[in-house]
Amino acid sequence: MDLKIENMTCGGCARSVTKAIQSIDPNAGIETNPAARTVKVETTATSAALQKALEEAGYPATTN
Repeated sequence: MDLKIENMTCGGCARSVTKAIQSIDPNAGIETNPAARTVKVETTATSAALQKALEEAGYPATTN
C-alpha cells in the first residue's frame, strides 16, 4: 500500500509515522521517503486502520 503524507518532512517525522503504523501492525514492512513524502507499507491491516492511526499521530495520509 502506498501512502502520501504531506507533513512528513524529516527523519523524525518518518520515525513517528513508522511507530504509528507499527502500533496497528508490529510486523509491517515500512519504507519511508520523507523527501517525496511517501510511505510504502506491506501489512495485513486495512488502509482505514492505518490512516486512522496516522491521523491520530498528527500525520494524515492519503492513498496513492
